Amino acid sequence: MKSLNAIVIGATGATGQAIVAQLLEDKAFNSVSVFVRRKPNIEHEKLIIHQIDFSRLEDFKDLIKGDILFSALGTTLKDAGNKENQYLVDFTYQYEFAKIASGNGVNQYSLVSSAGANENSFFFYPKIKGKLETSVKKLPFNIIQIFQPPILIRQPKLIRKGERIGIKIFSHLNKVGIFKSQKPLSVLVLAQKIVAEIKSTNKVKVKIYKPNDLL
Repeated sequence: MKSLNAIVIGATGATGQAIVAQLLEDKAFNSVSVFVRRKPNIEHEKLIIHQIDFSRLEDFKDLIKGDILFSALGTTLKDAGNKENQYLVDFTYQYEFAKIASGNGVNQYSLVSSAGANENSFFFYPKIKGKLETSVKKLPFNIIQIFQPPILIRQPKLIRKGERIGIKIFSHLNKVGIFKSQKPLSVLVLAQKIVAEIKSTNKVKVKIYKPNDLL
């Protein structure tokens, strides 16, 4: 397998941090270019940091080059402040970045989506996640892998109060055999699965990984 050059967006988030850590330690990857709004507190000989304005992606077009794009960008309605801002992060920025990458010859795309993603959903969050999935499938990547994890167990310093409660509830339900497909999943395990699947030789053009595939 040739040495690969990875591109990561969402590198400062919980899942993104775990993916970057995996890539930096993986000998299959020659370089890891992260595109961020704020610089992460990490240094590594393989790490290339591009601090950019996602609202002006065309200005950075020539930097978006590599073999594989890992997209783990996302926010919450609370952090975004309103639905318009959340839509910008969870759909517009990710889609526009993916479109530029595919146009620049990046041939593999790995998207962290969400369980229940559905563009026809009545609910806002799964609706925009579903719309993003549908839109990126039309881009000219050779390989597209979409991961739909259940509730994620983030790093201790990043986990939110609501997530702690949700994890406890689902963990208790799982013990009695309820909602087994929604068993909470560590971001570390998810990152390991994502990187392993990227290197797999048994690939199809578009593959979606449901919660059961990740647990």
